[in-house]
Amino acid sequence: MEKIYYKRGTDELKEKTSRALKLLNRLKNSDYTDFDAHEKIFRELFGSAGKNLSIHPQFYCDIGKNIHVGDNFYAAYNLTILDMAEVRIGDNCLIAPNVSIYTAGHQLLPYGRNESGYARPVLIGDNVWIGGSSVILGGVTIGNNAVIAAGSVVTKDVEENAVVGGNPAKFIKYVPV
Repeated sequence: MEKIYYKRGTDELKEKTSRALKLLNRLKNSDYTDFDAHEKIFRELFGSAGKNLSIHPQFYCDIGKNIHVGDNFYAAYNLTILDMAEVRIGDNCLIAPNVSIYTAGHQLLPYGRNESGYARPVLIGDNVWIGGSSVILGGVTIGNNAVIAAGSVVTKDVEENAVVGGNPAKFIKYVPV
């Protein structure tokens, strides 16, 4: 997937992140048992969201508007999505606690590393289950019905119906369908 380059500290980026931070602060300071209020904030934060949205606290993101989730989306505690590029998550996806999805990256050379960066989209298909404490890196596509084992670091595409695990994540077996 194509890299998107960005410069840190621009007025445009500050505006986008400020918007997200204000919504995240509203979320953090709200009553966690008021599910309708939470869903309303997420729908304002995200680029799009299907029906039956359920996300447990805490949730973190960069922009918010680059996140698109399908129907019946469930995320357990402490989901982080660094969405400098688009993150698309399909229908009926389950995300366990402490999962991170990172679209953003930086150059290897130290000079100027903190001034700019790049991002690559993440695409997650339908019926995907991502196990706890997993990390999904930018540029990855996860196919429909895939399972990511707990503690995995996904650096490459995952086939449909595949179970992967480890660091870096490797193919284990296929999901019986």
